[in-house]
Amino acid sequence: MSSCRVGLRLAACLLNISEARKKYVVENIAKAALLERNGQRHPEVSVLNIFSDPEYNRSVITIAASIDELGNSVLAACLEAFQSIDMEIQEGIHPCLGAVDLIPIYPLSGVGVEECGAVARSLAENLIRSVPGCSVFLFGEADLPEKRPLVQRRKQLGWFTRRDFSSLTPDLGPAPARRCGLTAYQVPLSMEFSRQEYWSRLPFPSPGDLPNAGIEPMSPALAGIGASPYVMNCNVTIDSQDLTLGKEIASAIRGSNVNGLKGVQTMAFPHEGKIEIACNVESFEDQEVTETSEGSQYMAYSVLGDHFYYVSPHYIEAQVKKLASDRGIGTIGRALIGFTPQECKSCAEYAIKESIGEFWKIREGVFM
Repeated sequence: MSSCRVGLRLAACLLNISEARKKYVVENIAKAALLERNGQRHPEVSVLNIFSDPEYNRSVITIAASIDELGNSVLAACLEAFQSIDMEIQEGIHPCLGAVDLIPIYPLSGVGVEECGAVARSLAENLIRSVPGCSVFLFGEADLPEKRPLVQRRKQLGWFTRRDFSSLTPDLGPAPARRCGLTAYQVPLSMEFSRQEYWSRLPFPSPGDLPNAGIEPMSPALAGIGASPYVMNCNVTIDSQDLTLGKEIASAIRGSNVNGLKGVQTMAFPHEGKIEIACNVESFEDQEVTETSEGSQYMAYSVLGDHFYYVSPHYIEAQVKKLASDRGIGTIGRALIGFTPQECKSCAEYAIKESIGEFWKIREGVFM
């Protein structure tokens, strides 16, 4: 390992975009994150995973990098997404705010969540300067001084109800001109300079030659940007088409409810003819948690000496299976969207040590 990579301070962004049915579009967005300003691949950035769900029409791209490079890499990916995803024709089961729907940044090693928050705020400001019409809502460590968590911001915004956002004031940028979710509005790159000049003036690596040079970029309408300890995504499918029953199970394990699972946020969605219980699994600090093993309720990890815990995916699946069984139905399977916190750190360290930018293409052969 070269000396320049010893002691890398790493963070990750789980970039949520509103496209999963056009593989080339999703991969072009991922590849944009890997390039420096001169078009060469950056050695301290890797795309660890791409998870695409065609029915949701949503992809999650896991971008890992040194904390000093992550903001520029994510910004480049966002600009490629704005150029490539047409929200006027976007359709999918999963609610969304725009082409780039959610931009969470998580510490992996050698960096704290506060610094990730500073990177997220800087990214939001650069996004507003770079993309005409872009509106941003902040959460977590990027939302100062309140530091409101994502779940609170989503409730305030009606994130999943596709309400009219025109009366709301975003944290950065103008109020959206039209409804969120399946609509957005188009804006020209600039009336004063060419498309290539536009890309060259931005404070991030150029994504290179883009397809469809005459297409105007699509406004993302709204995007959520923030930072927090790692949030894992874990979905469990029940063998039923009854959405009401699915909502009952989701509510039963939701962390905000009595006897729910700490740090777990849930929703139920129709998915591939069944019902999927979609879980966001937050990391938290808790002095009372002592038992942590693969078979226990909680798993543990640390960053910069701070100890964090989260509910095990196996335990979540077991609880959903029990609740489903109590209602006379079974479960079909579990999907982990990307990684656990420990897996993300290990993959990031390996990929950057070995200078593997497109790690998502080989990850199963290396770690699985």
